[in-house]
Amino acid sequence: MKTSSWSLLLSASLVTTVSAFGADRSGPSGPADDAQDDAVEAHGKVVHETNPDAGNLHASRPKRGTGISYHGGPLILGGNGGGVNVYVIWYGNWTGNSATTIIPNFLNAEGGSPYYHINTTYYNGAGTHVANVISFLGQTTDSYSQGTSLGDAQVQAVVSSALTSGRLPTDPNGVYFVLTSADVTETSGFCTQYCGWHTYGTLNGSNIKYAFVGNPDRCPSACEAQTTSPNGNSGADGMVSIIAHELEEAVSDPNLNAWFDGRGAENADKCAWTFGATYTTSNGAQANMNLGGHDYLIQQNWVNAGSGYCALSY
Repeated sequence: MKTSSWSLLLSASLVTTVSAFGADRSGPSGPADDAQDDAVEAHGKVVHETNPDAGNLHASRPKRGTGISYHGGPLILGGNGGGVNVYVIWYGNWTGNSATTIIPNFLNAEGGSPYYHINTTYYNGAGTHVANVISFLGQTTDSYSQGTSLGDAQVQAVVSSALTSGRLPTDPNGVYFVLTSADVTETSGFCTQYCGWHTYGTLNGSNIKYAFVGNPDRCPSACEAQTTSPNGNSGADGMVSIIAHELEEAVSDPNLNAWFDGRGAENADKCAWTFGATYTTSNGAQANMNLGGHDYLIQQNWVNAGSGYCALSY
């Protein structure tokens, strides 16, 4: 089942898709969610919708209710040191693209931050909380092994190949991100219904969590919050925000049976495409946090404390 948050469509309509594993849960909250109440499935994918409010960093959509509930499933709590391990598969052609520096910089700085500390408000049935630890442990390349038009099964095949070939370790405490260059599409709805998604499956004999994040340069109006970006690469900066969103969800709801609300929205879905207070960087871009000496514009996450709220830190 794959789970992901959708970048909202410009039409602002929410679309429920169906994967080979079952029906997807709906994406972030909004008026169009009425028909999708309580549409919680045991299997499927959660997608990150395209952004209906592109260009309006402070736009927000109504949310029904304030809570999020635990449904008994596991979380990614990590090994001895706790936390989640992250792996990246650079799919397609990334030659000369600064994304290969920008995205690892973010992943190396996000763990331990006030931003990722929001995820520590989520816990399992024994009361063990998510750790504020992210370890970026590996990356590999895949030069179009599945072509430039990927279906869901092809995305899974990309991950499976990286594991069975030994290019990346088989890690049940990991989340594997398939990041595609701008000439690659995902046929189940990239750019029209979503910007990314996450799910899980049995790969190389283990329960593996993985995610697809397409390059927003393919559809800036749908998957980029701004075309002038803090690090001078709007596609990469757009991917950072979607990666953050998917990682939060993959940790708090890895098998799609842990944390989500009555509509099926996971933690980051409840705050999708909202950015809180922003500031202007030296190149004129908007940002809302500085991690590891770099500015980023990242979607807020849902704090599972008090009555619940969207925030950039906890």
